[in-house]
Amino acid sequence: ARRPEAEIASRVEEALGKVKMSAHAKSKPSKISGGQQQRVALARALVNRPRLLLLDEPLSALDANLRRQMQVELKSLQREVGISFIFVTHDQEEAMVMSDRIALLRSGELEQVATPREIYGRPATAYAAQFIGHTNLLKGEVRAGVVRCGPLVWSAALPDGPALFSLRPENVRPATGNSVTAGSVHVRGKVRHRAFHGATELIRVECVEGLVLVARTPGSGGALEEIELEFSSADAILVRESPERI
Repeated sequence: ARRPEAEIASRVEEALGKVKMSAHAKSKPSKISGGQQQRVALARALVNRPRLLLLDEPLSALDANLRRQMQVELKSLQREVGISFIFVTHDQEEAMVMSDRIALLRSGELEQVATPREIYGRPATAYAAQFIGHTNLLKGEVRAGVVRCGPLVWSAALPDGPALFSLRPENVRPATGNSVTAGSVHVRGKVRHRAFHGATELIRVECVEGLVLVARTPGSGGALEEIELEFSSADAILVRESPERI
């Protein structure tokens, strides 16, 4: 059997090799970069040769720029090491960037488990739609294949009764003035607020019957004025109030 000292040295060497830090084995922590420190921290966890690694909000104390750098670093490390990471975070954007699959928890129960693209594009519940990104939640009623959400009306092959839809702001746009195409829904309203987000801005539009829509538009910095919006009925995703339980 190997002596404990030899086993320790072997495992340390193996772990450092996995995170590409063998050349820095003798370096002091203050002499290596933040990314390299992250790799050393991962090496410490890998010494025990786990099949699964839990990272509990490892980037929460970092400033925004370093956090973004570390997100890329950690994802790269996961690919290199080749084991599954469970990454715990309360940052929705971080979850989208880091994950191959997101498990969204609410009050200790799973709300939805899906890829980032699926959970964003096809949220199962109202909570998932609101928690991951911005959305417009539209409460409506279906009668004889026609959906009515206040002033919004469109056709849908759905059973009669109340219905709830998620409509992402980027799918709501200023109307072009062209003839109305099949499936397009139009509504007019007053721009009440513009939030600048660099290349884009979120505008809050107050329509008739108390309807408020948020749209993501190019960051043109327009005036607070009346505007006509449109969206495709296919982008209004039917969601449930709560997840189905098995």
